[in-house]
Amino acid sequence: MAKPAPKGGLVIRYDYLWVSEEARGREEGAKTRPCAVVVALPGTDPIRVIVCGITHRPPDRGDDGIALPLAVKRYLGLDDEPSWVITSEVNIVDWEDPGIIPVEPGSWEYGYLPPSLAEQVRGKVLAHSKRKKLSAVDRPKIEKRRTARQAREN
Repeated sequence: MAKPAPKGGLVIRYDYLWVSEEARGREEGAKTRPCAVVVALPGTDPIRVIVCGITHRPPDRGDDGIALPLAVKRYLGLDDEPSWVITSEVNIVDWEDPGIIPVEPGSWEYGYLPPSLAEQVRGKVLAHSKRKKLSAVDRPKIEKRRTARQAREN
């Protein structure tokens, strides 16, 4: 099955790199996790998307995330433990990034957040950005740095 077109609210499996992990020198996420696509960036080639990580860890501040309702988690096939979409930090990702992996054989997605919840996520990310409180990890830039470093070493 082909990877779906990126669209706000789509929940994918990705090796999300937290800002704190990048600060410690990591270049890839410690594990794959569900991530919500916030938006596909217009006019990028390759297609780039902004994604938020979904985690069991509550946000540090209440306005840094949105709790996922149990019914939504069950619809997506996630566990019943409390989870949050963290909206105060994002990864910018090439849609063809090999860190985006199938959820299960033949399926690239968990499903879609309900439209109202997807809009809440987008709105919170935008609000953090406007207040200059949004942290971003630009994964294509990390990959370029890694490639340049490897070229120098060879």
